[in-house]
Amino acid sequence: MLVIESWVINDDSPIPVSSEVVPEALRSRIDSGELETWLTSSSGRSLAFVTNTERAMVMLLEDEGDPGEHAVEPRAQGSSGGFVLSNGQDDEYPDQDTVPIREAFRLVKQIVATGSWPTDARWVADR
Repeated sequence: MLVIESWVINDDSPIPVSSEVVPEALRSRIDSGELETWLTSSSGRSLAFVTNTERAMVMLLEDEGDPGEHAVEPRAQGSSGGFVLSNGQDDEYPDQDTVPIREAFRLVKQIVATGSWPTDARWVADR
């Protein structure tokens, strides 16, 4: 029997979010000034989405101590700031370690739907 993971947005509601609505839920949080979102799966994995509204860091972690893996854009040049965490910390990341926000929405939607990166996604393991 195949069991599909369910995902919840950590500080929104205990009700699982579907892959169809997760991009809109992220947009809504961004519109209200929440640039950092963590989702937790029913199997204990975590998915982090941190944005500056133009680019986003997308990280998938197997458990609490896991350094995880993150989406990349290997050919991107420079760096971008404005990644404001929920604790007020304002981070800057190399653009190759983030992806355009539309791509980030696509990645999160796919991970919530299937539990894994899209086959055409570029990502690196930080383990």
